[in-house]
Amino acid sequence: MQTLRYSLTIAGIAFGSSLFAQSGFSGKIKAEYVPFSNYVRPIDSLKTGSTSDFKRIQAAFSIPISTRLDELGRPKIWAVGVEGSYAKMTNRNYEEPLFPTEMLNAQIGLIHSRHISKTWSIMAMASVGVYTDMEEISSKDLLAQGGVLFIKHFNPRLALGVGPVLTNTFGVPMVMPGLYFNWSTQGRYKLQINFPNGIEFGAKLNDAVELKTVVELSGMTAEVNRNNTSMLLGYQQVVAGLRPEIKLSKSLFIQLTAGTSLARSFSLTSRRLKDFFKMKDEADPRFTTTFYGSAGLSWSFSKR
Repeated sequence: MQTLRYSLTIAGIAFGSSLFAQSGFSGKIKAEYVPFSNYVRPIDSLKTGSTSDFKRIQAAFSIPISTRLDELGRPKIWAVGVEGSYAKMTNRNYEEPLFPTEMLNAQIGLIHSRHISKTWSIMAMASVGVYTDMEEISSKDLLAQGGVLFIKHFNPRLALGVGPVLTNTFGVPMVMPGLYFNWSTQGRYKLQINFPNGIEFGAKLNDAVELKTVVELSGMTAEVNRNNTSMLLGYQQVVAGLRPEIKLSKSLFIQLTAGTSLARSFSLTSRRLKDFFKMKDEADPRFTTTFYGSAGLSWSFSKR
């Protein structure tokens, strides 16, 4: 099964996963840059003279609309989540257009989280968004999904969640599996593994600065028209680097990242149900490794 088919489902769950421990207004703004790197032709894995870069700005906000405590003092949260990503790409020396020059993903959703026992909680979400290459925006660019995760808290540092997700990604409503995993250590040296976001290992240098090594997974999606057929174009990237995180106040942080793009690729997926289990005849178009840089500002005004 192709990577994109799962990544969209996971993306919807990730939309609300960061809200689980948050009962106040939180958000993040992030700008990324990947300079020009060579296109690798999928048919024979040949590095060509064609090049593409990638520039993206992202913003995400969670706004609580109701926060109540249960009989054990744990929060029951209803929140609205708003998320948007805009990417700009320049493609040079291609014989024919292969990749978009712009992509826009924007969605809004409702998230609810609560504990149902001492060690179990649930997180439910429903969202609708626009996923487009900006060439033509129509109703086909609207993707909706909703789901429920049942999360087992083994201890304060380890949580695993699974549950069904309903999505119209493939034209007709389908139920797919959703997955959430979070594990972290405590102390001056901290390791955190979060699926589907990535891995962080950091050391606290002082009260205001923490230096981290990170590996992150991310992507974007756009509905495109190919030969009068609606299809999904997916962009995926895996990056690694060093990230100093600077604490400006109790609730405000700056994150700067410098490193490398370990993998960058595009995939084109049919939205027809009969093509769902078909294997691709060749690998996805990809790009060579190059520099990666980003700068972000995050905040969390939690009531807890």
